[in-house]
Amino acid sequence: MWELLVRFILRYRLAIIIIIFSVTLLMAWSATRVQMSYEMAQMLPESDPVFEQYNDFRETFGEDGNVVFLGVQDERIFLLDNFNAWQDIMENLRNIEGVNDVISLSNIPQIIRDDEARKFDFKPVFPGAPQAQSELDSLIKKVFQLRFYENLLFNPETQAVITIVSLDRAVLNTKDRVGLINDIYNTVSVFEKQENINVYYSGLPYIRTRTAEKIESELKLFIFLALIIASLALLAFFRSFKAVFFSMLIVIISVIWALGLISLLGYEITILTGILPPLLIIIGVENCIFLLNKYHQEYKSHGNKIKALVRVVQRIGKATMLTNATTAVGFATFIITGNTLLVEFGIVAALNILFVFILTLFLIPVFFSYLAPPQVRHISHLDNQFIRNAIKRVVNTVMFKRARVYVIFSFLFLLGIYGISKLHTSGSVVDDIPHRDPIYQDLGFFERNINGILPLEIVIETQRANGVMHPGILASIESLQQELARHPELSRPLSVAEIMKFAKQAFYRGNPQMYELPNNHERNFIMSYLPSGQQMDESVISGLVDSTMQKTRVSVQMANIGTRQIQQLQDEIQPVIDSLFDPETTRVYMTGASVVFLKGSGYLIKNLLTSLVFAIVIISLLMALLFNHGRMILISLTANLFPQLLTAALMGYLGVPIKPSTILVFSIALGISVDNSIHFLAKFKQELALNNANIKHAVITALRESGVSMVYTFVVLFFGFIIFTASSFGGTQALGYLIAFTLLIALVSNLYLMPSILMSVHKRIIIKDFKLAAEKERMEEDLMVPETAYDESYAEIAESEKTF
Repeated sequence: MWELLVRFILRYRLAIIIIIFSVTLLMAWSATRVQMSYEMAQMLPESDPVFEQYNDFRETFGEDGNVVFLGVQDERIFLLDNFNAWQDIMENLRNIEGVNDVISLSNIPQIIRDDEARKFDFKPVFPGAPQAQSELDSLIKKVFQLRFYENLLFNPETQAVITIVSLDRAVLNTKDRVGLINDIYNTVSVFEKQENINVYYSGLPYIRTRTAEKIESELKLFIFLALIIASLALLAFFRSFKAVFFSMLIVIISVIWALGLISLLGYEITILTGILPPLLIIIGVENCIFLLNKYHQEYKSHGNKIKALVRVVQRIGKATMLTNATTAVGFATFIITGNTLLVEFGIVAALNILFVFILTLFLIPVFFSYLAPPQVRHISHLDNQFIRNAIKRVVNTVMFKRARVYVIFSFLFLLGIYGISKLHTSGSVVDDIPHRDPIYQDLGFFERNINGILPLEIVIETQRANGVMHPGILASIESLQQELARHPELSRPLSVAEIMKFAKQAFYRGNPQMYELPNNHERNFIMSYLPSGQQMDESVISGLVDSTMQKTRVSVQMANIGTRQIQQLQDEIQPVIDSLFDPETTRVYMTGASVVFLKGSGYLIKNLLTSLVFAIVIISLLMALLFNHGRMILISLTANLFPQLLTAALMGYLGVPIKPSTILVFSIALGISVDNSIHFLAKFKQELALNNANIKHAVITALRESGVSMVYTFVVLFFGFIIFTASSFGGTQALGYLIAFTLLIALVSNLYLMPSILMSVHKRIIIKDFKLAAEKERMEEDLMVPETAYDESYAEIAESEKTF
């Protein structure tokens, strides 16, 4: 098969170049149409009950995460000129396309009792811009007496003032979202500069948009860093600008294909797909290193360039295919998670890794068939004394000091078990942003002043018209709110109970002492003053109930707490709900972005663990294609699962929690780290067949030949993943240093542990299972092909060969 493939590649090399570059042009055009993702990742399948409840909530009450919060904590904001300037800025915000409404101190309504019309009127506290400081002070005092807005729009203790900017959901889900957020920011920053008053920004739309902008900028940075690291590594290893240039050309083509494929599939660039281009650069360079190293070894052996290129494909084509297949499997297993973000990442990553394999397997022989044969300085790296001496020490340890290897790895195993015992799961909605980032700092401002901005909703369905205004329901809501007030991570709730308190305060001419639920006698009078019909649709109460007043919501904002705290919160609130509401007549459930995130995180972690197991099984099956021997597969998996163990232990020691952004490290690292095992064992099997099943000779030869490539690829992969630690996202940083650590342990494990095990169990390995006789006969036939056969088969290539 591989003989026929390499004949095809070299005979039709010009056509292959034309086809590949034509496809690249198509992909480049498609890549120009790729878009950034601005939506919150859907972590649950649509059939999940929690997600269905969340959709029902949004259909009834609208979106719960479409507001931007602006905060000011400066006493100068209450000076006349500054306050009026802030009021002007609010008016400018209302005129921005995509802004639905702006709620601030200057336009909040108060309830006025109109006895003549026997109704409540909703009128603004500020009829217009104050003309004097005394007028402003009087109005501010009046606002601060409206307890309905207390700790929602102002904090009386800290004097912090909050403004809520409601945004059009249709705009938030498009690329226009960036322009909208920037327009809001630029408009408000004018006030900051003119008045020298600091303004804080937060809210899910703001956080997601700024996050998307960071992803876009980091994508460019990581591509640049990956290209630099890969180029320097190739130049240091092969000392050939041609090797660097053509390898970089291949990986750049693969990046173009990746971005083009994302667009063709209708996907968008997310925090995960954003790391794919630099990832492909590193994986592509790994392929190039193995192929070029083998090419140089073969050319040094016999001096025939075409024969060397042929043997590159013949000898390591299958092993390279398997290494890329196992890497692709590590990513493809994310498809079974059911999470849209991970499914898209898995599909795109797996397909593009296979594309990288095809590109390197085809283009390396094609490009180097046109180039002049390697010079002495180009292949001198094969005699690198530092690496050779290091490999000799490895061989000496494996041959004569295996007991020491087992002792060290046993000790590391015990450390690993203890480290794993320290693991814990955690995560929060705004989790990966570093605490020093302005986004996180501003979030802290709102948590200190209104206890948070993340939505938590409690929906109450009474199953009867006007049921939400029943005294028993209102009393139960009030009792529930008293329970919520016990939790410092929750903001003050907003509900129909608060509306009724507000109405009672208005009924008693704004007396703050009357801010409480009306009694049965008061209720009839107050209810007769409340709006109905179209008037209700336009009132404050409309956003809290449905049109029939069967359903209502208790809306709470939550601090950026972890999943464990959210779960604990739910566990404490749910029994209170069950005790307050009759389940036979009233349905009550918690929902909102925070609840969906909690359920989604647990769902995702469970499915990622399943995908890891699935990856181990599939990789084992793929390795069975190369090694028709169960013990060989077991030995290889032992050497590659050991790094996974130590990586999990490292997370335990460092306090890195298990969460979606860290647990995906294991599937990716397993798929990549097993590559060295496959190359080593492929060479081991080859030498075993050629040397009458002499395991000692096979191990030594495999270490000496594959060890160099293993070190080369480790250097590229290690520094290639380390660049991700420069990210501003904690999850991407963890991906970088955890996979780099895994690869380091995998290198040590593949150089020391796996060969040691092979040497120790060689007497138990059943040679006949390898079908050595047939393998030896086939390989010897390949090796005995006379030089004239190569010359005749590729005469036309040799004649047309031109060097650069």
